[in-house]
Amino acid sequence: MTQHANTPVHDVLIVGAGISGIGLAIKLQEAGITNVVILEKAADLGGTWRDNTYPGCACDVPSALYSYSFAQKPDWTRAFAGQAEILDYVRDTAQRYGVPSYIRFNQGVERAQWREERNLWEVQTADTLYLARTVVACSGYLHEPVIPDIPGLDSFTGKLFHSSRWDHQHDLTGERVAVIGTGASAIQFVPEIQPKVQQLTLFQRTPQWVLPKPDHSIPKVEENFFRLPFTLNAWRKMLYGGFETFGIGFRRPAMLRQIQKLGLAHLKVAIKDPELRAKLTPDYTLGCKRVLLSNNYYPALNQPNVDVFHTGLKEVRGNTLVGHDGSECEVDTIILGTGFFVTEPPIADHIFNDAGDSLSDMWRDGMQAYRGTTIAGLPNAFMVLGPNLGIGHNSAFIVIEAQIRYIVSSLTTMREKQLARIEVKEDVQQRYNLKVQKDLQGTVWNTGGCSSYYLDKNGFNSVGFPWSTLEMQRLLNHFDADSYHQQPATEQVF
Repeated sequence: MTQHANTPVHDVLIVGAGISGIGLAIKLQEAGITNVVILEKAADLGGTWRDNTYPGCACDVPSALYSYSFAQKPDWTRAFAGQAEILDYVRDTAQRYGVPSYIRFNQGVERAQWREERNLWEVQTADTLYLARTVVACSGYLHEPVIPDIPGLDSFTGKLFHSSRWDHQHDLTGERVAVIGTGASAIQFVPEIQPKVQQLTLFQRTPQWVLPKPDHSIPKVEENFFRLPFTLNAWRKMLYGGFETFGIGFRRPAMLRQIQKLGLAHLKVAIKDPELRAKLTPDYTLGCKRVLLSNNYYPALNQPNVDVFHTGLKEVRGNTLVGHDGSECEVDTIILGTGFFVTEPPIADHIFNDAGDSLSDMWRDGMQAYRGTTIAGLPNAFMVLGPNLGIGHNSAFIVIEAQIRYIVSSLTTMREKQLARIEVKEDVQQRYNLKVQKDLQGTVWNTGGCSSYYLDKNGFNSVGFPWSTLEMQRLLNHFDADSYHQQPATEQVF
């Protein structure tokens, strides 16, 4: 990268203008840190909720809990909000706090490299070089789609797209459609497209646990109730407590096996055909994969124009799809519901230490960080929704806000102590991760008998968080300076 003497130095450079980046920018402003820039690769903010526009896209966390604690919304239209309403909420919140003025759109990060001699990050986009004292990766992990390596897929003669890149110009009416994958996205869009298509074929590798979704439209009287003082916050805390209680089961899987009975009853009521029910019955502990909520997925599979191939897709020959059991079908369109890169986040290919090693290189044997937020070898760098902060039972906002508190505490400490450089000590990070992995051993992700995005290609759990979110919030409540190498600044910082 070429340095420019007149390039301004930002105190904080945030990568990504989704929920994490927006929330961090708001809290930095409140802390008096305003020399901030947000680089967003797209032309609009919103992250996951901007990109995923497939039919039926909605949240599987109650609306009252899926929001910033400091910007709660009393007038959600549904108990579980849809994509458009969530995106409007994120945009409105960003606008209300003046966040758009910090954002530089269409600025995808190509290379971010630490420069030891200047204690600065150089961040290069396609057309601009940015300099920053600190960098925060808020790029998330539910936005870069996985395209499966299936023989013949690249030569498919029909229409092909991923659910997160939905082609709204393509009319599915009367078509023969195949859906590859039956995860969180598929169970939402399958019921939406089923009535339109001539034939719908699902290629399912592993059946999912699907529980009833307690969703409903919110009447005016309920909305008015939540406008009363303290009621919305009280309801939010009740929801949080309920989900946190459910989360105990992820650490004690025997509890989840009791909840499986609800999933089996839901399946039995909805699916009468014993052959189809057998295909849809999981053989692993609930919670091992992401727990799914739906009231209309099973009814859609009952329809005469739907087939479920439960052996997965082996290959594509022209417009013929072949399952691993040899079953075949001809289709006009393939929709990939194959998820995202979670254990191999694409941002890691673009972050480099002073020696030129990428974060992907550093994570060759599995992602690791300290408290999911800082990484030995990368000074003055933070990551939101980093390694081993994944939870299966509560709102991502709980994780994001806990990390934001830690990051803001770190930066205000750097300002107060006039530090040019902080870097987590390698032995501190190692001890923390040994404890994480030890305590993950008994969790449902490690013992539940499934293959999920919590486990990477080496079988290493680099995603799951082994304790309660109460413990997470305690760990991330304030910057623990003694865990870090610190270098005083020779000039004013922040």
